[in-house]
Amino acid sequence: MPPVSNQYGRVDNDNNVFVNDNGTERKVGQYPGVTEAEAFAYFERKYQELEANVRILEQRVKNSADPASIEAAAEKLAKELVEPTAVGNVQELRNRVSAVTPNIEKMRAEKSEANQKAIAEAMKVRTEIAEKAKALADKDPKKTQWKVASKEMAELFEAWQASQKSGPKVPRKEADVIWKIFSHARTKFEANKRAFFAELTVVTKVARAKKSELVAKAEALVSKGADSASNYRKLLDEWKLSGRSQGKQDDALWEKFKAAGDAIYAMRKETIAKESIEFAANYEAKLAIITEAEKLDPTKDLAAAKKQLLSLQQRYEKAGKVPKEKIRETDDRMRAVEKKFKDLEQEQWRKSDPAAIERSSGMLSQLEESIAVIEKDLAAATALQDSKKTAELSKALEARRSWLEVVKQNAS
Repeated sequence: MPPVSNQYGRVDNDNNVFVNDNGTERKVGQYPGVTEAEAFAYFERKYQELEANVRILEQRVKNSADPASIEAAAEKLAKELVEPTAVGNVQELRNRVSAVTPNIEKMRAEKSEANQKAIAEAMKVRTEIAEKAKALADKDPKKTQWKVASKEMAELFEAWQASQKSGPKVPRKEADVIWKIFSHARTKFEANKRAFFAELTVVTKVARAKKSELVAKAEALVSKGADSASNYRKLLDEWKLSGRSQGKQDDALWEKFKAAGDAIYAMRKETIAKESIEFAANYEAKLAIITEAEKLDPTKDLAAAKKQLLSLQQRYEKAGKVPKEKIRETDDRMRAVEKKFKDLEQEQWRKSDPAAIERSSGMLSQLEESIAVIEKDLAAATALQDSKKTAELSKALEARRSWLEVVKQNAS
């Protein structure tokens, strides 16, 4: 049987296998107890395993795997290919491994650049998260919608964790600065939240106690009937100022308070309906009384007219209440009649007042004396043909006579 061989190696009769390594024949091993072909095939398979590892290395480079792990794999393969116990084109495998080396440095540079960009992006994301958390923590607790804000803070924490898990490894020195801001914001937020709800609990207890008191007062007013409507409205104003207590208890208290008010207003509505009928009748009665009063003539006999008016006034008061929108109409008309009587009475008193009569008589005398003097002076001025003096005295005389007429009228 001819010896088993190819361009890369051969096997002898003792199953010693040799490789042609770059022009030099080198024994790679012996495989006794099998045929020569089987011994040769064994070392060819060893070569195929090496070639498969080189192919995997090239594929990892192509897929831009981790440069450090690629470099380690390349170094390991380079050592294995120094004097491999395999039959095949060993030099080609060495060349292919050597061709990978320049790519590793390029990949390392690209990886470093990409990693820096990823770190910068991760830092940007975490900074935004920290700033949003700080804004939530710095917000006035009394103006914060805690349910919404708590959800937002939880989402920010989840986003932070996602950035840590899926993002690049950020240098601890840089990461710690932002983490402290975020952590402090979360701590402050939770502290504000606890303080707010602690205070709210106190406020709620106070408000609930106040409202329970108002409910008791409102229910007590129901027994007092429709007249307690105004007092209930005062209690309603107090209710509005008492603040809101949380939970279903507040709703239950309001239902009781409102039920009391509904009962009071129902009674008030019934009373108003009855009063409307009564007040309408009172209005018609008062109109009739006013009409009688307006027909009185105090100028003929003031004393008798006053007596009649007094009787009408007493009937007017006893007639009772009128509809609210009619009060001014009836009162104004009755006051007008009363004013007519009062004005006439004052006028008669003025004319009969002794002091007034005396003042009027004295003024009449003074005016008559003054007129006599002016007439005498006017006659003298006329005789002397003093036109200027005559004109002045004539004007003065006319004025005195006008005053005299007015005084006589007032005295009559």
